[in-house]
Amino acid sequence: MPLIDIKNLQQAAYDFGEARHWGKYHSPKNLAMALSVEVSELVEIFQWQTEDESRAIMSTTKREHVEQELADITIYLTQLVTALGVDLDAAVRAKMEINARKYPVPE
Repeated sequence: MPLIDIKNLQQAAYDFGEARHWGKYHSPKNLAMALSVEVSELVEIFQWQTEDESRAIMSTTKREHVEQELADITIYLTQLVTALGVDLDAAVRAKMEINARKYPVPE
């Protein structure tokens, strides 16, 4: 079973962009830049908050803003994965295996 199954999202994001003739702008470079901007917008929400405030953010009026930025990040990441032809599930599995070797469970 896939860890990450994004086929439907990939198709929906592709269809959305194609309907608006945005495909010509969806180069890996542009998508990576857009992804970076969206991550920065998420970071801005948390700027100057304490650790406790950041943990409680989903119970505040900022919840919707956080959700919107996470959605933007997910959409751009999905479009980038599609543009590059990356199997995200395989990449995540491989990275988790690397991390498991690098950071073994303490005994």
